[in-house]
Amino acid sequence: MPNLILLFSGKRKSGKDTVTDLLFDSVKEEAVLIKVSAPIKSYFSKVKGLDYDQLMGTSSYKEQYRLEMIKWSEQVRKSDYGYFCRAAIEMTCAEKKPVWIVSDMRRRTDLQWFRDNYKHIITVRVCSSEGQRIKRGWVFTPGIDDQETECNLDSVQDWDIIIENNGSLDDLQPDIKRLTEIIRKAAATI
Repeated sequence: MPNLILLFSGKRKSGKDTVTDLLFDSVKEEAVLIKVSAPIKSYFSKVKGLDYDQLMGTSSYKEQYRLEMIKWSEQVRKSDYGYFCRAAIEMTCAEKKPVWIVSDMRRRTDLQWFRDNYKHIITVRVCSSEGQRIKRGWVFTPGIDDQETECNLDSVQDWDIIIENNGSLDDLQPDIKRLTEIIRKAAATI
């Protein structure tokens, strides 16, 4: 059982991957970075002959396959809402680390699965203005940005921590430092 799990959420191009990557870089000894989307993208890379690393990145490459991946993953979730959470934990051998950073919560069922199965959870929402997201390359895409994968957590109000990501990487440093301290404290607790 991990000492602490941080569950991150945010809209496309809000910077949640940037935040979790920066955080993970500062706590690699104590934590593991888990991406719930990794098993989905792994499946697609194998079945479709695609580049897994590009699907995991932030390039336009994954956007070509996003809708198809969403449709397939929704079918799997209907029969087992925790399937991808469990698969992502297994893929990363997360049990070896005391702190888990989950970078991509997208649904209430993902949050619920972690809450049902683990204690000591902190939820983090990364927010960015629409204008900032557009500057980062976001374009509203019907069938994606108006679906559950992007909107299901919009009405959640009880985030433990909210990070406003409308500035530079330097502007994120106080939040990264705060989270790093929380992780180090949790990792030291046995």
